[in-house]
Amino acid sequence: MRISSHFAGVAGKPRGAFRFPARRTTFALLILGSTLPAHAQDMPDFGRIMEFIRWSGVVASVPILLGAVFLIRLIENLGNRLAARFSNRRPTIQKIQTTARFFVYIATLVLVVGLSIRLDPTALAVIGGGLAFATGFALRDLVASFIAGITIMFDRPFQVGDRVSYGGEYGDIVKIGLRSVRMNTLDHNLITIPNNKVFTDVTSSGNYGALEMQVPMDFLIGADQDARLARTLVREACLASPYAFLERPVPVLVQQILIQDHVAIRLKARPYVYDCKYEKPFETDVHLRVLDAFREHGIQPPAVLHRHLGPGASPPPADRN
Repeated sequence: MRISSHFAGVAGKPRGAFRFPARRTTFALLILGSTLPAHAQDMPDFGRIMEFIRWSGVVASVPILLGAVFLIRLIENLGNRLAARFSNRRPTIQKIQTTARFFVYIATLVLVVGLSIRLDPTALAVIGGGLAFATGFALRDLVASFIAGITIMFDRPFQVGDRVSYGGEYGDIVKIGLRSVRMNTLDHNLITIPNNKVFTDVTSSGNYGALEMQVPMDFLIGADQDARLARTLVREACLASPYAFLERPVPVLVQQILIQDHVAIRLKARPYVYDCKYEKPFETDVHLRVLDAFREHGIQPPAVLHRHLGPGASPPPADRN
């Protein structure tokens, strides 16, 4: 009876009913135990970070920051008033104003960091690493310009005194440094070009170390005009200019071109000026001489420029569109 009742009590439940829940619970506990340390390691240790901060210094830094803001505004107002009163000394006053403001920024930063952060070896290592990374990132262009400046010294794509065209600007090279190149444009604007930019853009030098320089000039006449006479007049005007460099030949090229569907003749003169700094006066002098000579010999511009066609000639039909 006892044996049958025992089997009867066990027979009501399937085999393993008392084993499976225990195995599942053990497996879940193992997973939970393995994931908890990983999350604990990913969480930042705010306690360690807060140990570097000196809260009394943070409170003491607030009046220092307010004083720095007040001092910077005082420097700016004082500099602006002095610059307005002594206008002839304005560049010098602005330089002093900029330098004073820069030193205020640096002094404020040093004081705030010194008061707010505990400068133990660990903090110094962290700050030093951050400063080294920031400095290297900020100075990468400066290092590239320095290396490019050394290359310019040896490769010499241009020289000081050359008249150079670069990046849409045109002027004289006045200084070649280790960091940048200074160009003085014809409008008397001083342009600073980083050395590493020189090798990425095309640079054109007109004279390359010489005083004389070729100055190309274009003149247009009508297709029905005497091109041979015009060519002789252009060449004589170039040779008669006081700025001409007579040791070089003066070629004058003749070419037939189209201007707004009208045929014209272009005369391109290539004379040399004896000093590149007189390029624009040379161009002006030659153009005035050519205009006077063309007027004297009756050489007319192209018809597209609405020149007078003479008596009896019919003007071109007007464009109805």
